[in-house]
Amino acid sequence: MPPKTRLEQERREGKQVRKNSLIDAAERVFMRKGLEKTTMQEIADEENIGIATVFRYFPKKDKLIVAVAVKIIESQISTFQSVADLPCTCMEKLDKLFDHFISFIEPQHLDNTRFIEAFESYAAQSSVPLTDIELYNAAIRKFSEVLTEIITIGRIDGSIRSDITIQDTLSSLIHAFGIFSKKLSMQKSIVMLEAKLPPETQLAILKTIFLDYLKPPIQETP
Repeated sequence: MPPKTRLEQERREGKQVRKNSLIDAAERVFMRKGLEKTTMQEIADEENIGIATVFRYFPKKDKLIVAVAVKIIESQISTFQSVADLPCTCMEKLDKLFDHFISFIEPQHLDNTRFIEAFESYAAQSSVPLTDIELYNAAIRKFSEVLTEIITIGRIDGSIRSDITIQDTLSSLIHAFGIFSKKLSMQKSIVMLEAKLPPETQLAILKTIFLDYLKPPIQETP
């Protein structure tokens, strides 16, 4: 590789390392203080750099907010893909996907779950689309692509009923389940219908209802 080309590559890699480090720093501050209360100066202080450097990479705070959301979503895609790649039926894959959503309420995932919940509320209340929001939407579409892989298996193996529109039905069920799991992650601060059941039990019940709905009817023997 020519020295000039190598130097340019090293510069690009260095900029990407700095950018990723800024996103990590912003994530920590957002988690502590919330999206609206966090300032760019606090992010600069977290990274121990001047605020001008932060603005050089992210001219607006919204760009950093979206970058953190994209990072969190993309970290989940590999898990979804690993489920899609399993050598099992569509129904078995869906069972594991629902279990993955249930894991969102576990302590090690709560910060990410709560951030995405706060991010989606923040984006919905914005008077104009957030800068770079298309990057977040693109990450979400990757989940749809993985779901399509699983649906294709379902059409072949017959493990889910054939009298429904599979794509629309699964998208609706998984979307509803994902939203409910995120809402339950907030239960420590917001009581939902005075529910006494643990969140994981509520989700397990909903998972059973959804999977039972998707199963093909049992054929009666003559």
